[in-house]
Amino acid sequence: MSAIPTAAGGSSRPRSAGRSAGLGPARRLRPPRLTGWLGVVPLLAFTVVVFGLAFGTMVFGAFTTPETAPGGVHLTGANMSASVHGAYLTSLIGSVKLSAVSALIATVVGLPIAHVIVTSRFRALRRAVLAGSGVLANFGGVPLAFAFVATLGNAGVLTHRFHLLSHGWSLYGFWGLTLVYLYFLIPLMVLTLTPALEGLRRQWCEAARNNGANTFRYWAHVALPLLTPSLLGGYVLLFGSAFSAYATAAAMVGSSVPLVTMQIADALSGNVLVGQGNVALALGVDMVVVAGLVMAVQLPLQRRSARWLA
Repeated sequence: MSAIPTAAGGSSRPRSAGRSAGLGPARRLRPPRLTGWLGVVPLLAFTVVVFGLAFGTMVFGAFTTPETAPGGVHLTGANMSASVHGAYLTSLIGSVKLSAVSALIATVVGLPIAHVIVTSRFRALRRAVLAGSGVLANFGGVPLAFAFVATLGNAGVLTHRFHLLSHGWSLYGFWGLTLVYLYFLIPLMVLTLTPALEGLRRQWCEAARNNGANTFRYWAHVALPLLTPSLLGGYVLLFGSAFSAYATAAAMVGSSVPLVTMQIADALSGNVLVGQGNVALALGVDMVVVAGLVMAVQLPLQRRSARWLA
């Protein structure tokens, strides 16, 4: 009779059976995947109610006539057509131009500031700058407009001190509004780029220097290519923030600078033309389309940068 090999413990049970028996209870105790979605249900319900209903109402109004129109409510494309012609198209282009220019300047200025913060040896200064950036990135609206008017307006302190009016300075134009937007866009870019700069490994810089690369070559061939997705993603984020800003521009420049947010406010309130509320909804749909294109560019860039800098 042939002997059956046994384990060290004297058991003749196969190892595969023991392994499967040991994993059996763990598998039975593992919760089903459906329960993992239960925690997301409140967030999804909130999103559908707050954003879904609002967006659906806006789209419905953009493609229908108002109740006071002859014939009542019916489908039409006149609102969307009007939103991309005349003064409405000018305001849409003005908003895109203002957002693109201010976001570009904030990106160029915010990168070296974020790099100085990341490489600084003073932790207290770093925490203070990051905390201040978090506050300034959310500071806007009427208080920000009043602060700039009191400082750089026609009767502002710095305007009289340096005689800026004689040099052609005006806060109530395109470049004045761009300067005001930079006040909260640069801190936002600093907060956006700081995690990406922290993801740059010191070994990459050391390897570049060991191969004879100076600081300029390291940034040109190693750091900037790795940071490009984060830079573009931050630029897109700043563009969307500037594109949707309303209160600061409304309190400071009014309608002197053509912006789509100003046109929406005028159309809803009837300041210029009465009964243009549905055109305002069409302008809102145009803004959603622009924001959707911005998000379509931002998400792939974020995934690519996260893969390298993780």
